[in-house]
Amino acid sequence: MSAVLSKRILDEYAAVHDRLPADVVSPERRNEAIHALAARGLPTTRDENWRYTNLRPLERARFVPVPAPAGAPVPALPAGSSLPARLAGFARHTFVDGVFAPELSSPGEQAGLTTVARLPRALSALSSLPEARLALLNEAFATDTAAIRVTGGAAAPQFIELVFVAVAGADAGASYPRVFIALDPGTRLILVERHVSAGSGAHFVNSSVHVDAGRGAHLTHYRLQQAGVKSTWLDTLSAVLAADARYGLLAINTGGLSARSTTHVQMAGAGAELTLSVAALGDRQQVQDHFALVEHVAPRARTEQTFRGIASGRARVAFNGKIAVGEAAAGTDSRQSLRGLLAGPEAEIDVRPQLEIYTDDVRCSHGATAGKLDDDMLFYLLSRGLSPEAAQRLLKWAFLEDVVSKIEIPELRRQIEHDLAGQMADAASLKELL
Repeated sequence: MSAVLSKRILDEYAAVHDRLPADVVSPERRNEAIHALAARGLPTTRDENWRYTNLRPLERARFVPVPAPAGAPVPALPAGSSLPARLAGFARHTFVDGVFAPELSSPGEQAGLTTVARLPRALSALSSLPEARLALLNEAFATDTAAIRVTGGAAAPQFIELVFVAVAGADAGASYPRVFIALDPGTRLILVERHVSAGSGAHFVNSSVHVDAGRGAHLTHYRLQQAGVKSTWLDTLSAVLAADARYGLLAINTGGLSARSTTHVQMAGAGAELTLSVAALGDRQQVQDHFALVEHVAPRARTEQTFRGIASGRARVAFNGKIAVGEAAAGTDSRQSLRGLLAGPEAEIDVRPQLEIYTDDVRCSHGATAGKLDDDMLFYLLSRGLSPEAAQRLLKWAFLEDVVSKIEIPELRRQIEHDLAGQMADAASLKELL
């Protein structure tokens, strides 16, 4: 981070810190976070695990939070804007520019579940991972928190939908979605987390999510990033899994001009399981970048990573997946399948699997490919009378289905399939197949 940018962030923080809510993050923790960020610096493309990300928008960003409209307790959506269709059976909590909007929410009632707009204490310190330093920016400036705790009294799975809407332009300030999820031992939660934009302006979003899954807990987490085409969307997710906990994390990234997601999962308990599935679709000059680190520190844990990315136009799509197996993590079973598809002469795909193993008793495998459409499959479809354009669309669709097919909620899967079809050329032809 340049000295000029560092000073600007500190100046902006100094101008607003006394107005930031202390019940979201304590003033002491905010000060620690902003000074730690200033000391460590924002990432640059000279950092190995950030070299695929477009960080130029940070040089022009305004880091102070979007101010609440005068006389209004919460922001409102612009006229003509609409939210994604609700999912039946899900309690919905909506945040506009990072602030809870009760009039746009339908929380409902579910036994054994506690949801609050603001966490009554500061979150524990987020990961010290260098790639996660943008979480410090969120910690310093956050204006609200979506806090979910599933208690031991929940006998059945809980269903929650979080919708984060960016409304104000980047010239007005940044929005800081912030989520804390805690599952008591043996509980289950199905969570849908959406990030969308209202209007066609540029937005600056810096999201932070922390997951704490207790022994034997089961979390199914769908994350949909559909920010506006001019937006900068930055995200940090950290998770700790206790013994026998199961975490299914499925992310679909299609939005933003520059989008970067950092995922850090610690397999802290024996027998923990993680399934990480990511699909990314980039077009025009979009950048979709995802870095994922999974640390195995306990024995007999299992990780499965699946990535499918398509880059069209002049887009860049990247996935950097690292699995680190510690000395005490005997019996680890990890698999990586990373595949990228180039759908344009100026597009770029970067897939990078990494394994770091410090014990012998493991089963670890990885595979990574990047290339164009399968010529044999294309020839087969052409021989059956399909046009070249239709054949290419079908192959792209089948490529993404490796991830989309894992969505276990039929209504959500249909929504995502239609959204993906809308991102691809000649969407009408694809939607006829759905």
